[in-house]
Amino acid sequence: MERKKKESKSLFNQFLNFTEKAGNALPHPGTLFGLFALSIIILSAVAASLGWEAIHPGTGETIIPVNLMTEDGLNRILLEMVDNFTSFAPLGIVLVAMLGIGVAEGSGLIATIIRLLVLSAPNRLLTFILVFSGVISNTASDIGYVLLIPLAGIIFGAVHRHPIAGMAAAFSGVSGGFSANLLLGTIDPLLAGLSEEAAQIIDPNYLVNPTANYYFMFISTFIIAFAGTWVTEKIVEPRLGKYDGDVQPEKIEKLSTNEKKGLKYSLITFVIITIIVLIGIIPEDGFLRGSDGGMLTSPLIKGVVAILFIVAGLMGIAYGVGVGKFKNDTDVINSMSTATKTLSLYIVIVFFAAQFVAYFKWTNLGVIFAVKGADLIASSGLGIIPLMLMFIILSAMINMLMGSASAKWALMAPIFVPMFMLLGYSPELTQVVYRIGDSITNIISPMMSFFALIIAYFQKYDSKAGIGTIISTMLPYTIIFFIAWAILLVIWLGLGLPLGPDAGIYYNM
Repeated sequence: MERKKKESKSLFNQFLNFTEKAGNALPHPGTLFGLFALSIIILSAVAASLGWEAIHPGTGETIIPVNLMTEDGLNRILLEMVDNFTSFAPLGIVLVAMLGIGVAEGSGLIATIIRLLVLSAPNRLLTFILVFSGVISNTASDIGYVLLIPLAGIIFGAVHRHPIAGMAAAFSGVSGGFSANLLLGTIDPLLAGLSEEAAQIIDPNYLVNPTANYYFMFISTFIIAFAGTWVTEKIVEPRLGKYDGDVQPEKIEKLSTNEKKGLKYSLITFVIITIIVLIGIIPEDGFLRGSDGGMLTSPLIKGVVAILFIVAGLMGIAYGVGVGKFKNDTDVINSMSTATKTLSLYIVIVFFAAQFVAYFKWTNLGVIFAVKGADLIASSGLGIIPLMLMFIILSAMINMLMGSASAKWALMAPIFVPMFMLLGYSPELTQVVYRIGDSITNIISPMMSFFALIIAYFQKYDSKAGIGTIISTMLPYTIIFFIAWAILLVIWLGLGLPLGPDAGIYYNM
């Protein structure tokens, strides 16, 4: 028996148990994504025959569904099947990152760091540290998905807590707290640029800075960290109960002399890399700055996965040499090979998921569904608080259909930014409300790019885990994050606080 959930008669736990059973009664995730892809092909033909359409808010162009059950559609399915798979962005990210992480893991560096964390961090703060680290990891693109989440499972197992609870805590921060952070990330200038273009439909001179939501997101980091900690310890972990599966926990022993030597070598390597990076970013014309001299467009930020591969790989090699684990290049290559073997299930699921996502994009069905939902809420005529709360819900629902935050905002901004400006609300407010909705359902959306990877992580500790397991485990985070963020937003609106530097709540024509 791999899991033993604590029995509870509470209505909410019964609902979660039902959700899990219903979800896990579905076919294997790979089969399910294949069925989703097939259903999109069929639905595209139905939508085309019924004449579904929508007006693109930015261009005014009429969007019609593309029928894949035609000769051209079937040809495209056959000709682009391989490209759909190989160009699926998370696949390359995970594979490259795992090569570097595999070296660090194979050398024993990761296990040693885990022991240091467990030995030095108070157990009562462990959950908070994982959720908080998950939120912070968003600055470094997708590193949280490929490194922190599986690490959290190992850490929880090492202190005899349920590994899935640890991964859920980290996942809630990485994905559910996607919009919160203490530092600006690559998503900030991307969304700000789209908001600015939409705002200039009404005011051609309006500018939206990348820092537009910084104050709100800074405070949100701590709100989400505390909320995620509470959900983990009060709802998720009690429901999971005691873990008694086959995966043995890491033994927490004091470091040996060789391990300390390996850490010393690894630390020296890290310092050398840091010095090189500083030389590349401190001068205005540094070789690691972007073409415009900025940091957000620099190879350091945009190439964070490559940086992870290099840093993890070199530090792993240094540690392996220090402890005597790596004696030649073959040992290093073998550690990479071992790491990639653990991704076999993920690769299979991704093949079908990539086809589904591609077909959904080709058919325009996601765009049509999103526009129709936006039109519905736009006609409500509500006041600022109920309107913004409804906008959070709409954004959260659309996030279940479209995975990309920038793609959704490119579609929604031309509708809502001008509309809310005419109602007297700033583009910065519209953007921050969208970001809340976009974050809270990431953790329960199969359209989220790394959802298949999370299933693979869970199945390490529970071979029967499926979509239902993920959704039932993460749904409490979605609910509590929505409540916490909604309360924060209402307080913010009530106090009339700026959302960022020179970014107020209201707009005056």
